[in-house]
Amino acid sequence: MSISMALTRFLLRFVPTTTETAQTALRFAQERSSPAGIPGRLRRLATVEESTVNGRRVVRLSPRASGRDPGAHLIYTHGGCYLYPIQSVHWRILGTLVRDSGVSVTVPLYGLAPEHTAEEAYALLDVLYDEAVARHGDRVFLAGDSAGGGLALGQAVRYRDSGRTAPAGVLLISPWLDATMSNPRVPELARLDHMLAPAGLVAAGTWWAGALDPRSPLVSPLFASLDSLPPVTVYQGGRDIFAADATLLCERIAAAGGDVRLRFHPGAFHVFPAAPWTPEARDALRDAAAVLAAHPLGR
Repeated sequence: MSISMALTRFLLRFVPTTTETAQTALRFAQERSSPAGIPGRLRRLATVEESTVNGRRVVRLSPRASGRDPGAHLIYTHGGCYLYPIQSVHWRILGTLVRDSGVSVTVPLYGLAPEHTAEEAYALLDVLYDEAVARHGDRVFLAGDSAGGGLALGQAVRYRDSGRTAPAGVLLISPWLDATMSNPRVPELARLDHMLAPAGLVAAGTWWAGALDPRSPLVSPLFASLDSLPPVTVYQGGRDIFAADATLLCERIAAAGGDVRLRFHPGAFHVFPAAPWTPEARDALRDAAAVLAAHPLGR
């Protein structure tokens, strides 16, 4: 573990945990700010187009002339416990991926709990995925961090089951895979994680599920059948309340005969690739960019 990772992890002790209880999660959700603006650095790297789809704001990023075209497109769903809007760290991650891979990106600003639910989000994501496939064919990747990672994997399961064109791959950063937080290692990991707590997460997952069972694959894709999925890459830190489920996911995909890679950093915290001053984050984003850039045209 790097010194910068250890120092950042220490400083996170002083940041309020928004999911300590159901009440704190709801209070922070009610007080949430607007989505973070698209930074100037990202606008210099990519042209930005915005539209409204199913009543939700959608941002599309197209890399400015770079002399290369990997032929890949990425749909990225941001994290935030399904309660909080896109943050500057998400735009930072996307800026790095656009710069280093040349990928184009669709960023849906899906509706948040408790006002909105998973079924509404998938209705939006279905439209965006079908549009992306119509334009990019089998070169569409799905990715997300934390809650957005759960959405990315949930989409892959949904599109397999519906007979749609399979994504080219799925990239998951510290994914939230079980809204019920039922893994027996959760209490142990909660003591190591200074960002997330199980009680508020369970409440958020229930709100997000709406009329669905919180164990539905649309909400908790860890409980889905995991065979016949596209290649999956997981970037996970060991001091993260989701670490056990991320490891379990990879084991289950491998047992089902799938193509899966786990890039595990034992000393890293939740969504560590958002901290580019650490070598662990830089390693993860270099790897993700390489996955996207290496995808050939018309595979």
